[in-house]
Amino acid sequence: MADTSVHPTDQPGAQQPLPGLPRHRTCPFDPAPEYARLREDAPVSRIAFPGGGSGWLVTRYEDVRAMLADPRFSSRVGLTAPHVRPNPATLPEVPLPGALLRLDEPEHARYRRPVMRAFTVKRVQQLRPRIQQIVEERLDAMERAGGPVDLVAELALPVTSLVICELLGVSYDDRGTFQGLAGRILAVDASPEQSQQARQALGSFMAELVAAKRRTPGDDLISTLVAQADADPDGPLDDVALTVLGSLLLIAGHETTANMIALGTLTLLHHPDQLAALRGDPALADRAVEELLRYLTIIQFGLTRVATEDLTLGGQGIRAGEIVVASLPSANRDPGLGIDDPDRLDVTRGPSAHVAFGYGPHQCLGQQLARAELQTTLTSLFARFPGLRPAVSLDEAAFRDDMLIYGLHRLPVTW
Repeated sequence: MADTSVHPTDQPGAQQPLPGLPRHRTCPFDPAPEYARLREDAPVSRIAFPGGGSGWLVTRYEDVRAMLADPRFSSRVGLTAPHVRPNPATLPEVPLPGALLRLDEPEHARYRRPVMRAFTVKRVQQLRPRIQQIVEERLDAMERAGGPVDLVAELALPVTSLVICELLGVSYDDRGTFQGLAGRILAVDASPEQSQQARQALGSFMAELVAAKRRTPGDDLISTLVAQADADPDGPLDDVALTVLGSLLLIAGHETTANMIALGTLTLLHHPDQLAALRGDPALADRAVEELLRYLTIIQFGLTRVATEDLTLGGQGIRAGEIVVASLPSANRDPGLGIDDPDRLDVTRGPSAHVAFGYGPHQCLGQQLARAELQTTLTSLFARFPGLRPAVSLDEAAFRDDMLIYGLHRLPVTW
């Protein structure tokens, strides 16, 4: 069937300046208010990229899910983030082995499948006692120090970093190295040179770890993957793939959940009725975490794909080679998600099919671990410190508007 939808570039007046990605938040817990208008009036709309060129922004829940599940939208554009970075780093046209975020099927599944065994529901349940122990140790340290303390530095980052370090077999003493490199990789305003140098440094760090695990294997995921690669030399897990996979897991395994812990804590403190509901019924922890994931959606600038052929999405024609950005925060505030008043935080809300972890083949493989860490940390934190409160005003809080993953750089709290 011929594509009869209208392209803006085919119309008179197409030379009018295009808007950029909506980024200005009027409330730090909400996405930019412009998304509500776009969902209503232009759910698939043209946007200009800071570094030049343009693409499409997808804002409705139904269209975001359709896009992320459609193999005609390739992930090979991946980490360039041209819709937010003025000078995005140039990535190799052919993705490296193991680069899950930039691979399409069937290559993506080949590298994802061996890693998924470490993140099953059963495996995460086995990890819960250790997660609880780590959380309690950090809360003990907070209590000894006395307030105010920085919740990010003293709880959120240590908990998630310790868990992922133990899982992968990384020394926690190296946390300063990989946390610093992660910060440079995820910074919106990092230069291409800074991003590239940070990626290379992280790759070298992980390559040394892979080599060490080959010499002296342990009871950890990297050692397991090395053993699998050695047992099947024709399989996909060569040292390059192991290095790339390990780097991705190390960054994603601590950055995302650490920011959800800090931002989720601050959100509950500024919604005392919701915090009271959670404290009154700790069994609500799983519902509260799902609601916070939906409500906050920290992958704040969306997921990028490139169309591999001419197609139609949400009634809008998209041409082969055009970049499309799926806004997860907008999708999770869309009434099309099927929940009442999606702009309201409600920790008693029943399950929703939110897209905070993405959707389709690339849906976050560590989501069960993230849930366990969030549930354990938030419930334990508020139980230990019933008088917890921010030590700074909302206007003074250091929000991560400058990072691909939203959250807080720092969160001073006291009790």
